[in-house]
Amino acid sequence: MDRLGSFSNDPSDKPPCRGCSSYLMEPYIKCAECGPPPFFLCLQCFTRGFEYKKHQSDHTYEIMTSDFPVLDPSWTAQEEMALLEAVMDCGFGNWQDVANQMCTKTKEECEKHYMKHFINNPLFASTLLNLKQAEEAKTADTAIPFLSTDDPPRPTFDSLLSRDMAGYMPARADFIEEFDNYAEWDLRDIDFVEDDSDILHALKMAVVDIYHSRLKERQRRKKIIRDHGLINLRKFQLMERRYPKEVQDLYETMRRFARIVGPVEHDKFIESHALEFELRREIKRLQEYRTAGITNFCSARTYDHLKKTREEERLKRTMLSEVLQYIQDSSACQQWLRRQADIDSGLSPSIPMASNSGRRSAPPLNLTGLPGTEKLNEKEKELCQMVRLVPGAYLEYKSALLNECNKQGGLRLAQARALIKIDVNKTRKIYDFLIREGYITKA
Repeated sequence: MDRLGSFSNDPSDKPPCRGCSSYLMEPYIKCAECGPPPFFLCLQCFTRGFEYKKHQSDHTYEIMTSDFPVLDPSWTAQEEMALLEAVMDCGFGNWQDVANQMCTKTKEECEKHYMKHFINNPLFASTLLNLKQAEEAKTADTAIPFLSTDDPPRPTFDSLLSRDMAGYMPARADFIEEFDNYAEWDLRDIDFVEDDSDILHALKMAVVDIYHSRLKERQRRKKIIRDHGLINLRKFQLMERRYPKEVQDLYETMRRFARIVGPVEHDKFIESHALEFELRREIKRLQEYRTAGITNFCSARTYDHLKKTREEERLKRTMLSEVLQYIQDSSACQQWLRRQADIDSGLSPSIPMASNSGRRSAPPLNLTGLPGTEKLNEKEKELCQMVRLVPGAYLEYKSALLNECNKQGGLRLAQARALIKIDVNKTRKIYDFLIREGYITKA
């Protein structure tokens, strides 16, 4: 019986004849009883009654041909496939090139037939719509979407936020690099042929089973990321900071068990411990009131006010002891006074304090003659001298921090330390200086 050939017009794309190993030309014969893999013969070998292993000349067979109409009586199935391949190769609208590649139809015939049967055909339009809806329903369970109320971030490639999101691409709901990214490499040279021995066939099947298990692990990890909302790392960290430090430590410890329980159960567990911590802290505060002989909340407010005042007085006494400690050294005293002035003005101290370890601090760096000094203002020169940083390196670090701040809309100290691979104390001083001078803003 006649069947549509499942291969293109190129003879090299068809399997060879099992009798003479020549490329098959339509029409050719397919054995209906042998296979898989399918057993194909050319007409010459078929007429000779070729037999091979299990194949016998009296087996039922099918005639594989594309020489019959499908959509139009004047167009054969082979010409239909040739038209689709020509449009895919030459591009939609290049009808002259399509006609030249087909060789059997004119430019006008190709355009008219394609527009009538593949573009304006209502049957095909509804079928394509159903296929699209089915594909969307299929990918809805496997993709890693954000909530409909969220606007997923779209960071530039290799930016700090992109690295925080592990290379997640929101527009594709996929990652640049999958877990076990090279798992497919083990299958690239595997080919199942009929002549394989039982041991070799079992070995190949074992490799395929291993690959399937690696795919399951990849999907399992994606499901954990999707269910727990771990894609937007910054948003996840902001949610963690709602809790007190003790609960944050518990959150960090119990995070490894989140893959075992569901996201709702995990959040309930953390919330219950946060509530327990709040209750314990409130009980401890009430016990402190009871120990002090307080029996009503009005007296408790007065007690809290007096306690705060006592703490402030204690801090002042501590500051006075620091003054007495450094009063013998005029330079250290000046540094302490400047440090206190920065603290009182709400800024981070920019001058290091002297220590009692006996170590002398390094002298300020001499910037005379160093390249890039002329590009610095007086405050920047003073900073480079104190942190002993050459002007060229400072300008490079400043540019990197400014660019990242403009991209993210703000910058945190941890991000600055990730960008600048130098001593963390120097990074902190540069970061505080740029914040104080208004070059960058905190995230």
